[in-house]
Amino acid sequence: MSPLVRFLFVLVLALGLLTWGALDIVSSTFRGWFDKDLRLRAELAVNSSRRALTAAWESGNVEALGRLLAEVARDERIMASAACDVEGRAVALTVDWPSELSCRVAARTVGVAAMRGGSIHLSALMLDGEGARLGTIVLVQDVSFLARREARAREFLLIAFGLLAAAAAAVTLVAARLSWRGWSNELRRFLKGGAQSREFQPLLRDVRELVEKLTVEKEIDGHGAWTPERLKQTLQRHLQGERVVVVANREPYIHQRQGDGSVAVLHPASGLVTALEPVMRACGGTWVAHGGGSADRETADRHGRVRVPPGEESYAVRRVWLTAEQESGYYYGFSNEGLWPLSHAAHVRPTFRIDDWHHYKAVNQRFADAVLDEVDSDDPIVLIQDYHFALAPRLIRERLPKATLITFWHVPWPNGERFGICPWKVELLEGMLGSSIVGFHTDQHCNNFVDAVDRYLEARIDRDLRAVAFRGRTTAIRPYPISIDWPNRWARAAAPVDVCRREVFDELGLAPDAYLGVGVDRLDYTKGVEERLLAVERLLERFPQYRGRFTFAQLAAPSRTAIERYQRLNESVEALAERINRRFGEGRYRPIALLRAHHEPPAVFRYFRAADVCYVSSLHDGMNLVAKEFVAARDDERGVLVLSSFTGAARELTEALIVNPYDLEQASSALATALAMPGLEQADRLRSMRAYLAEFNVYRWAGRMLVDAARLRSRERLTGRLTDQLLGLERSA
Repeated sequence: MSPLVRFLFVLVLALGLLTWGALDIVSSTFRGWFDKDLRLRAELAVNSSRRALTAAWESGNVEALGRLLAEVARDERIMASAACDVEGRAVALTVDWPSELSCRVAARTVGVAAMRGGSIHLSALMLDGEGARLGTIVLVQDVSFLARREARAREFLLIAFGLLAAAAAAVTLVAARLSWRGWSNELRRFLKGGAQSREFQPLLRDVRELVEKLTVEKEIDGHGAWTPERLKQTLQRHLQGERVVVVANREPYIHQRQGDGSVAVLHPASGLVTALEPVMRACGGTWVAHGGGSADRETADRHGRVRVPPGEESYAVRRVWLTAEQESGYYYGFSNEGLWPLSHAAHVRPTFRIDDWHHYKAVNQRFADAVLDEVDSDDPIVLIQDYHFALAPRLIRERLPKATLITFWHVPWPNGERFGICPWKVELLEGMLGSSIVGFHTDQHCNNFVDAVDRYLEARIDRDLRAVAFRGRTTAIRPYPISIDWPNRWARAAAPVDVCRREVFDELGLAPDAYLGVGVDRLDYTKGVEERLLAVERLLERFPQYRGRFTFAQLAAPSRTAIERYQRLNESVEALAERINRRFGEGRYRPIALLRAHHEPPAVFRYFRAADVCYVSSLHDGMNLVAKEFVAARDDERGVLVLSSFTGAARELTEALIVNPYDLEQASSALATALAMPGLEQADRLRSMRAYLAEFNVYRWAGRMLVDAARLRSRERLTGRLTDQLLGLERSA
């Protein structure tokens, strides 16, 4: 079927439906008009003889009453009339009164009624005497003419709508033909290289964007699974194998002196480290970080550099040393008492102090200087991580204008109104717009950032392309949902599930048939640890069959203990766990196992593999990699993930049980559902999530950013060469 025929078919069908509806409306309107007209005619006929009818009825003169009814019925449309008393008995009837119509029924029926031989209209009018009601005068009117008039109206409407449909189709066809002919001629001129009309400029831009998008998608999706080797190949092909410089506050390996004088190498509890460390192992380069370990200085060289991981040495860590005052003001103060609560909807008031701001600016400059020491070209690739370094992109750009700078913001970006709380919002935005690309976990965070720029800066914004032009430079705003390495090295190194379960159960003193839940977090108020323990308490209240059998192990790494809010959180969580244990504990059984200590990844994965359920209850989280690590740990396809809807991961791991952590009824029900879930359903859910993580792993995340960076870099280099040539021509002229 050709497009033209389809169009005509749809047009005729639409007009047919419209006509059908119009006919119903017209018919009902006609009936209403005629009903009103007939009732008015009946009232006029009776009112003209009302006094005589009343006198004859009251005197009992039935013969005279009959004559008067006959006079009323002489109207050409009135077939018959009757006088019915209040009991529904006939007092007088005209000779044409239908024999099948009783006075009792006629007095109760008003409007059109069906009879043998056609339709009639009944009108009943009350007749009152001296202080009492005499009865009802009933008139029977012939309405057979209504059907004829309604049929003529329908015929007229059908003809009118048919002509309208034909006229509309003809006009549309003529307009379409003329428009198509003009558009086709213009397109031919465009394809032959003629002058480009304004109408085709948007088309040309869309085609270019589509080609670029398809090229990137082919690069990202077209060469098999993303692995460290593929990431290396991508870096070699697009960026000539250049090494990447990462800027992050947290270092991937901390050298910490132990009580016996030995030095231990610790892997910090950090989603940022979890995501970036596999990328650096694959790509090499330098990680610039704050050296905060007690043995960091003695294990680094005189430039603050150390090769990691121990025994592999695939990349370097450049440690930046900070004074206690700088760390307090930049890290604990501005970053974690100001920007952290500003970015998270967790009901903690941000605190901004001028001294903290000065330290934040100074430390950002320190890290920018360290980057300049580590790069070996004037156009390096620098990945700047998180809210600790919002000013660094602009500081680096001022010294290295050709650098490719990618800033990735690992936490949520607040909406424009909330961001306005920060006294130095303009300086933060200007600093971040020194980047080539600013990345976030979700589209919503990208939109919030663009809204903040629109509200507080004089910048040109292209919302379709998600780009901001500011002070002669364009910054792309992109969503890059972060992930973990796959296959996950910690999961591959872990013991079998049955061994992990036996060891963990022995450590916690659990019976072999017990149920185990697990939560793994830094002890931070955004992680919803209090809400998590309250959900466990509600589970035991509502589902008594789990009392004495269900234990929830919370692995809680102490975090930012120098901040008062975190100190109160530690105390609150400990008191809550003790209260729940007192309430439901019995003998050796304790429903809450609060393990407040730093746990290295092998220990964390042991608990993941031993657990029946993992509950991630973040109140607001950019992504949350704990949820993805639990899925990666369960190669046995057993266990259930209960996941907060306020995490970025909830948009990807949709087979988890998604809950509102504030809703303790919903959360406790989800925990009960998880504990009772059949193994087949557990396997189906985990298999789907594991397949997703295998495809969208951290190497794909890094690869997409680097491919985008390479495209921007090529474009900027081309623009630079063209500019140089034009300047050269101007000088020669």
